Amino acid sequence: MTGSTGGGAAGLRRFSLVWGGQLVSVIGSALTAFVLGVWVYTGTGSVTQFVLIQFCAVVPGILLAPYAGVVADRYDRRRVMLVADTGGGVVTALLLVATSSGGLAVWQVYVATALAATLNTFHVIAYTALVPALVPKEHLGRVNGLMQITQGVQIAAPLVAGALLAVVGLRGVLLIDAVSMVVAVGALLVARLPEEAVRPVGATGGGREGVGAGLAWLRGAPGLFALCAVFGVWNFLFAIAGGLVQPLILSFSGPATLGVLMAAGGSGLFVGGLVMGVWGGPKRRVLGVYLGLALGGVFLVLHSLAPSPWLIGFAAPAFLFTLPLMNTCCVTLLQTKVDPAVLGRVLAVVRVLSTAAMPVAFLLIGPLTDGVAEPLMAADGALAPSVGTLIGTGEGRGIALIFLVVGVLMLALTAWAWTRPRLRAVDDLPDAVADEVPTPERTTP
Repeated sequence: MTGSTGGGAAGLRRFSLVWGGQLVSVIGSALTAFVLGVWVYTGTGSVTQFVLIQFCAVVPGILLAPYAGVVADRYDRRRVMLVADTGGGVVTALLLVATSSGGLAVWQVYVATALAATLNTFHVIAYTALVPALVPKEHLGRVNGLMQITQGVQIAAPLVAGALLAVVGLRGVLLIDAVSMVVAVGALLVARLPEEAVRPVGATGGGREGVGAGLAWLRGAPGLFALCAVFGVWNFLFAIAGGLVQPLILSFSGPATLGVLMAAGGSGLFVGGLVMGVWGGPKRRVLGVYLGLALGGVFLVLHSLAPSPWLIGFAAPAFLFTLPLMNTCCVTLLQTKVDPAVLGRVLAVVRVLSTAAMPVAFLLIGPLTDGVAEPLMAADGALAPSVGTLIGTGEGRGIALIFLVVGVLMLALTAWAWTRPRLRAVDDLPDAVADEVPTPERTTP
């Protein structure tokens, strides 16, 4: 059994320094992602070209995650993060040069988004694999809760980015992003991380064995494999709801209200991350997953009941509040149960299994909404006399129907997951991380 090598309080201080730098970087990247999307949509007027940005941001992570896991287990994880952050800064700098010269093109945005997503895949897996070797096991839940705050920042970014875009323009936002990358790199350079944390003892990972080791390990832990399957279905449902929440809001309100409600949703994630940072989650982590699934289904159903900003203003933050609960419990389970020598590769497989269906969801959103749901919920639609009496009819009520169905499916997923005995007992798997935290003798320069 391998223990964390962070040295207790010293490990927490090192983590805090790295986390702070990464949070600044995430803020900069989220601002850039939003303003580039605005630039593409306002310049082309094409929803298709706008949605392609999302594909470029998702697909590299699915395709390259297995190799990122091998890299995280074979090489110095701190250096992997440094390369990824530095590369992200270079990509932003190239966009800044193209913008300043007036030569920025849509295809360049696609390429930059794909490159940034590739670098982020290597970064996230190395970062997540580093954490359990840096902080004591009893603090992992709270630390992972704090890491969830970055998602809230990303969702709330449009409110800040819109104001910045009006004040400093696209070039100003890109410059802010570049500076944020410098802060992240600086924090990693200053933090003296234990050598045993950045490169776990006994890690290997070359060739096909390396890529397949994560899947092989998961298949030997059926409870964790079932957990990955649940998250794969959950992410598919979440992608549908996430892709339609803005059209749902715009069906009964304007852009100003949309910005406020998106910020409110981000606050739900932010508060959820803070709560998990203080609490750390239930002692039996899988109960947090079940609770998050059930509450998420209920709050998605609430989205559908009326075309009301006040209703969405409650339901959206409440739903997003459940994400840190589920993600923290899931990641902490993986970090404590998986052999540190293969943790990077296992995290990579989990990333692939849990996100592989998301591009399918993006492809389904348009035809499902325009070709099926909206006609069904028109004033004279087939479901107007039945479901229409519950959620209303007319523009946008087809989207509401999809939220209703997705919410019910999420509740069904909760019920199915509860019937899996091995999943319910996943906390009983032997820990791969020791309770005691030895004081490190060596640190990386």
